[in-house]
Amino acid sequence: ENPNPHIAFQKVPRPTEGSHLRVHILPFPRINECRVQELLQEGFARSQGAPPATRGDKKCVVPAGPPVVSIMEKGSTVFNSAQRLEVVRNCISFIFENKFLETEKTLPAALRALKGKAARHCLTQELGLHVKQNRAILDHQQFDYIVRMMNCALQ
Repeated sequence: ENPNPHIAFQKVPRPTEGSHLRVHILPFPRINECRVQELLQEGFARSQGAPPATRGDKKCVVPAGPPVVSIMEKGSTVFNSAQRLEVVRNCISFIFENKFLETEKTLPAALRALKGKAARHCLTQELGLHVKQNRAILDHQQFDYIVRMMNCALQ
């Protein structure tokens, strides 16, 4: 339990430009079959109650992985795209079904999602589907929600 949720979040600094070039990344070593057998035998002996063979722990630095490409450059990556598209779809369906309480809950997340190219494309597709299905005539509240979403997408 954390009484103040703002303290729980830790800011992780972004790596500096070219930082991935400074780290020497070693390839993953090949598996030594003899060593695997030794470890299996040691584990089996341990489970049988025999005294284990002693081995010293070797400490080493784990190198960083491949360079991280900016997430913002990949607008339609699978990273969070599917959830954001689902939020936009749900919000639009709530608007057209006159479920204003659910719309109020999902609208902020949908507006944040519309910063991505895939979500903007999804918005246009969903609106097009609703127009084809029922020749929608919107009341003032529905119109306001749709205009807010379109305005956010255009910005």
